Amino acid sequence: MRASYHAIVIGAGPAGASAAFLLARAGCSVALLEASPFPRRKVCGECIAASNLPLLDALGLGEILRRRAGPELRRVALWCADEQITAALPPRAEGDSPWGRALAREHLDLLLLERARAAGAAVLQPCRALAVRHDSGAAVDEVLVARGGAKFELCAPVVIRAHGSWHAPPADGKPWDRERRASDLLAFKAIFRDTALDDGLLPVLAFPGGYGGMVVAGDGVATLACCIRRDRLAACRSSGGAVAGRAGEAVEALLRRECRGVREALAGASRFGRWLAAGPIRPGVRLRAGDGAFLIGNAAGEVHPIIGEGISMALQSAWLLCEELAGSIDAFRCDARGEARRCEIQRRYVSRWRAHFARRLYLAACFAHAAMRPRLAAPLLPLLRRAPALLALAASASGKTRSAVAHPAEAHPVVIQEFPS
Repeated sequence: MRASYHAIVIGAGPAGASAAFLLARAGCSVALLEASPFPRRKVCGECIAASNLPLLDALGLGEILRRRAGPELRRVALWCADEQITAALPPRAEGDSPWGRALAREHLDLLLLERARAAGAAVLQPCRALAVRHDSGAAVDEVLVARGGAKFELCAPVVIRAHGSWHAPPADGKPWDRERRASDLLAFKAIFRDTALDDGLLPVLAFPGGYGGMVVAGDGVATLACCIRRDRLAACRSSGGAVAGRAGEAVEALLRRECRGVREALAGASRFGRWLAAGPIRPGVRLRAGDGAFLIGNAAGEVHPIIGEGISMALQSAWLLCEELAGSIDAFRCDARGEARRCEIQRRYVSRWRAHFARRLYLAACFAHAAMRPRLAAPLLPLLRRAPALLALAASASGKTRSAVAHPAEAHPVVIQEFPS
């Protein structure tokens, strides 16, 4: 079996599903490949910054998100040992939704996937991409996929990689470094009912060897997520007594012990389901100008989760790329002209991506390393006690009030006139 499309999107998370929707709405034929069945829980802090709400409105999800998401996130806090420093979050300057919300990923991902399907994208799920081969002579990519025990090929002049960072890329990509390091950051997440966490509060957790956060999402449940160094986790598991050997329970015991705020928030709470784990996460930029690859979301670059901008970068990177693609019909020609145009679009997209997101990655890395090292953070605590508004400045600097997409509601669909041969 062999099928042709304008574009193939690998991965149906927030980045991939958004890209598939935008291109399908613009008149492209799109195949959206997703290896996992939905709905599925995923390790994520689940915060959606206010800067993304206009994008979700343009995707047709604004109303349902406001109904199903948690309360508006109006305050930020730093919980470090016995410290609990709180400040007002800065609102988004424009629009009628100035504050962010939180929504469980099993709901957000499914909503976005269904929007892509409704726009006309062909959703292949579960379906795994095995390899991507580029034919520069024909200006087309061939994707070998496996679905239901069968293998077949799809081809398109544009392949968008939205497979995240915790999965190996297709075979022609750079192999994932599987070496274990003591400094590896492992990610954990659990859901709790009946917590004492205030609605609208977004506490950042700082403890030796890791950092995390809590938030009230939809249905009144609270998400507790964190990243912890592999060596710190190993020490906790080896000295954990009754929870020795169980990573999630060891992480929960550590958070209760290290952060008074967590202890108080979970005092009368019950965990819903099991702890989820993923990683290691290795933040950094992965896309490069000139290699011809279209990468979005965590496949393009991963930010330390301490600033809660992972979903933002996923949604906004999809928009940035699709703005370039949907306005460039020649990018879909299967000839030398199309190949040159595609490379030009890729270079322009990489430049815009770096302009909007490079500072977020740098600031997030600074915040993360300070949070994990109490000796670095200790001199800042007296200053934050006197001027808690500095927390709001840090949130604003990390990009929560700005979007890489200027006017999503004004985006006009472009009807693609030429299909790949």
